[in-house]
Amino acid sequence: MSVWSGVRQRVEALRAHGAHGRVFGVSEHGFALDPALTADELADLEAYLGVTLPEEYRSFLTEVGAGGAGPTYGVFPVRREPDGTWRWHGDGAELTSVPLLATPFPVQRIGSAALAELQQSCPDEADFGDEEAFDTAMQAHEERVEALLWDDALTAGAICLEHIGCAQRTWLVVSGPARGQMWDDARVDELDLRPVVGPGGSAPVTFAAWYLRWLDAAERAVS
Repeated sequence: MSVWSGVRQRVEALRAHGAHGRVFGVSEHGFALDPALTADELADLEAYLGVTLPEEYRSFLTEVGAGGAGPTYGVFPVRREPDGTWRWHGDGAELTSVPLLATPFPVQRIGSAALAELQQSCPDEADFGDEEAFDTAMQAHEERVEALLWDDALTAGAICLEHIGCAQRTWLVVSGPARGQMWDDARVDELDLRPVVGPGGSAPVTFAAWYLRWLDAAERAVS
């Protein structure tokens, strides 16, 4: 039996329930799901991306939907564009670099010392005698942040799938040793990506566990 058996029906039941205010983010997706992809559409998507997607996500696309209802503001839907290309739609979806999806996602991340140094180097306006000098120092700091945290190489081999809010996002790793895992992205707070983990900080969470955990919680919230 598929891990997704009955899942679309469960989401549709939540949509029909009407108690949407009890579940965070539903104002954005309304418990609505895009149509599922056909087998031919999935094959075309993977040919365009140049990778075979992790099994849990690829079966979600064909058995549940191409995106929509899901954790926080929903799973970014992937859609074929009029020119035949494919792209994800959502706040931050453009961060996914399709040319880098076959490159292994880097599990060796930025060191804590480098991150601490970056945060400590953030200028304090009180230390500057005039606004122009502060603005110059802040611009230099932002350039350091950009260089350290926002290089596309840091998210190679991963797809941005969710906007959590306040410019924080969640990625699905599709290439490399972390393939199938979900990773939190709080770079807006000058932090590196880190894996989503299970209760008590246990093993990294895969796509199905991530999605079904949300669905279970949503059903409890409206019951």
